[in-house]
Amino acid sequence: MDRNAPILVAGGGGFIGGHLVAHLHDQGFTSVRAVDQKPLDEWYQVHPTAESRQLDLSRRDAADQAVRGVVNIVNLAADMGGMGFIENNKALCMLSVLINTHLLQAAQDEGVGRFFFSSSACVYAADKQVSNDDVPLKEEDAYPAMPEDGYGWEKLFSERMCRHFREDFGLATRVARYHNVYGPEGTWTGGREKAPAAICRKVAEAKLTGRHEIEIWGDGSQRRSFMYIDDCVAGTLMIMESDFVEPINLGSSESVTVNELVSIVEDIAGVTLERHYLLDAPKGVNGRNSDNTLIRSVFDWEPSVSLRAGLEHTYRWVADQVSASLSTT
Repeated sequence: MDRNAPILVAGGGGFIGGHLVAHLHDQGFTSVRAVDQKPLDEWYQVHPTAESRQLDLSRRDAADQAVRGVVNIVNLAADMGGMGFIENNKALCMLSVLINTHLLQAAQDEGVGRFFFSSSACVYAADKQVSNDDVPLKEEDAYPAMPEDGYGWEKLFSERMCRHFREDFGLATRVARYHNVYGPEGTWTGGREKAPAAICRKVAEAKLTGRHEIEIWGDGSQRRSFMYIDDCVAGTLMIMESDFVEPINLGSSESVTVNELVSIVEDIAGVTLERHYLLDAPKGVNGRNSDNTLIRSVFDWEPSVSLRAGLEHTYRWVADQVSASLSTT
């Protein structure tokens, strides 16, 4: 991409958006506009070299303002969180369809050059994810459609919107299905955090308070893969700049159970905790992993940061946040 062409990062005040804006700055992009619904003092990262705006992109007039004058769009904006949030806020998750719809319409009107949509592994059919075994999900496993209720349906519908805007109006859309992105500078408490950040927080709290116990949602046998934020950012820009037009997995193929995830974080922290299982808590599907056959074939690339390495960075950052919060209470 032309580094002088104006680029919009929708959801720029969020976890992935903040890291993407920082990366674009480091790569010499000269005109970056970051837009988010949250007030600026609630953004995870604010970069002085970017134009930062607070706009509600679920409104068409706000989408028009955000898109005006830009050449490329990365749409990361959505009302979402970890499993506890998406299982209990299906309507809010579905309403994110307004964001992508209005951005697509504004992009078409503005004559935008390229439009990237961040989809999710939650689009995959539930009957493909009933086993705790390591069964990687291929791109074609999204159909026949039976995605995660609420959040997954919105993502799958928005994928189709991108496809039809490309086919009917010539808008160059690209779609990647993210698999559990984690890392520092993200949500780590409050109910929207995902499993890696939540477990890092719980382990840090246990270590710092001396209460060597941890609460785990489900029985801990549910299996996932987790992609470090640096791999997500690199893969996003690679897919956006490419000629590949179909939805594609963007995730690590290194899967672990939640129990194994806890053990890794315990080892990083140097503690062993007594585990208590909340069997009635939201836990999602039993097994979900990324099949990276297609991304390796098309790009000769896949995420490479090991889970252990990524969690070491993430735990240190979360532990600092926990320590700071405990010192003020």
